[in-house]
Amino acid sequence: MDDMTKVAPDVVEESGTGTGRTAAGREEREGRTARTGRGGIPEWATRRRVLFCAEILVSLAAALGYTLLCGRIDVNPMIRVAQVSGLAKMQQYAALLGIPILALLLYTAHRGSLMRHQLVKRLVCAALAGLSTGVVAGGVVVALNGTPWALGGQEGDPSVLIDMGTSFLRGEGVSGIYPPAFPALIAVWAKLRHGGTLGSGMALQDLQIFFTAIAGPMAYAAWRLLLRPFWALLIAVPSAVLFIDPIRPYSHGTMIVLLPLLGYWLREMRRAEHRTTRRNLVSGILLGLVFGALFLWYSGWYVWAAPGVGLLALFLFPWRGGARKVKATLVYIGATVATAAVVGAPLLYQMVRLGADNPDRYAFLSVYADPAYVLGWVSDRSGGLTYRTWPVSGEMAGQTGFTLLLLFGAGLGIGLGLRNIMVRTAAAVLAGAWLARFWFASHMVQAKAVQLYPRTTWIIMYCLMILAVLGLMVAVDRGSGWLERTVRPRSADGDGDGAPRGPVLPRCAVQQLSAGMVCVLALFATMGASWSVNRYMPDKDEKSMGVDAWRAHTLKKPNGTCPRFAPVKDCADVKIQNWKPTADRGYLWCGGLDPEEWPAVCGRRAPKD
Repeated sequence: MDDMTKVAPDVVEESGTGTGRTAAGREEREGRTARTGRGGIPEWATRRRVLFCAEILVSLAAALGYTLLCGRIDVNPMIRVAQVSGLAKMQQYAALLGIPILALLLYTAHRGSLMRHQLVKRLVCAALAGLSTGVVAGGVVVALNGTPWALGGQEGDPSVLIDMGTSFLRGEGVSGIYPPAFPALIAVWAKLRHGGTLGSGMALQDLQIFFTAIAGPMAYAAWRLLLRPFWALLIAVPSAVLFIDPIRPYSHGTMIVLLPLLGYWLREMRRAEHRTTRRNLVSGILLGLVFGALFLWYSGWYVWAAPGVGLLALFLFPWRGGARKVKATLVYIGATVATAAVVGAPLLYQMVRLGADNPDRYAFLSVYADPAYVLGWVSDRSGGLTYRTWPVSGEMAGQTGFTLLLLFGAGLGIGLGLRNIMVRTAAAVLAGAWLARFWFASHMVQAKAVQLYPRTTWIIMYCLMILAVLGLMVAVDRGSGWLERTVRPRSADGDGDGAPRGPVLPRCAVQQLSAGMVCVLALFATMGASWSVNRYMPDKDEKSMGVDAWRAHTLKKPNGTCPRFAPVKDCADVKIQNWKPTADRGYLWCGGLDPEEWPAVCGRRAPKD
């Protein structure tokens, strides 16, 4: 099990060494191996840090390169058949880029040396992680073709972000209790690239596309701290494609990265006694910087993750491990917490000062639906769905086949892999978020506040996905070990004739099967990314997710003219204004409802406005 959670595979000798080779030949081979590494690969290219950095670079290059390539797709995104043509062209690009690298993976699995295949597999998995969200970002490029403005135009949450960026440009600093890092980045990019306050909306478009594209690489890099390439890809791709929201990619990107980092931190906490005090301080400070930056980037996921992770950390703390172990662990924890608190101090101060005056009173479809449903998400633009028709009832006590399969996988993870630190982390976060969800939901009527509890849907579903993948990983690991012990047990001296016994499952068969599964996962990534992109194609219907792209095409460009494919003759003027806190109405605001539905759903009449 521990072997499957290493960042890089162990160096493995190639099989097939003969017994009649001369000493001179052996010395010559050893000298060549020292210069070129095993499998004909240069020695420097087998170092873990080099390989890890190479994976990140390949993944980012795939994501950003594909996104730039989609800028060549010139269709009118306001016409549905043109949208379909754009989606098809994107799939063509993905195939032209993906098929050759998958072919290389399959070739090395069947013909190449083990070391060469392992290297290719690393880089292919990294590239696929980048392509998965590169396709989503490329879809945003197609949807916004002809307009310089961001998804959302100057309505809804994008307008709030633009106003916050404008406030930063005018020197007003942190905006309430909202995480300030992304609005501040809007301000910086608007000043550097788009000429100041007028360019905040254009800066937001650039950042929406960029951070959507790199969501896959960042998720993959975070999981590679704990898992081998295939298993890291198996979590990173589905989660990034499913959860990423191009309108606010920084939000879900934080959640996807935060959980594996928490697992990594807990794992390193248990190893603190084996490091020097200086190394514990450096490791803690570096992780503290990351946690603090993520807190400023988007703080909401800390609320849901903190209860479970806090209790788990207390459970894992070496209370009876002796003074040396306790001291080393405290140094590591103290360095992390202190650094994170210093970095996150601006937002922490605002939360303490203004938190009680900023209740969340906005309700929408997910608030009206069954609170125990956590395997699907509907935004405040839910189309024709209502709480009477969503979620769709499944075959088994309302649960679908996907739900039962996911729960079965999570059961494998908890049952077989509880010693794995990431299994414990995901289970603890799930339990804490589950209790917090129902605490806030059960007090909603009395407090007249939602307190963002529907967002626990994402983190709970993410934890279930993590547990299911880790459960599958542990089952494969234990199953192969069981076969080795029972079907063809090894002996210290091999067979009676002196011949050593080989593995039950030939290594070549395992790597060929793994390569085939990577190909299937690549196909899922392109299909899932296309599904995600299709939702954001321009649509005039205000209850659809496509309305955000439609609004971006109805704003005047900086020169006063309409965008190239504007669906209206008279485009709206661009508003430049500072962010102002919304007045607290003191009651639930029930969005997505007709006025006559308010009494039955919200228990009061709809306000006149």
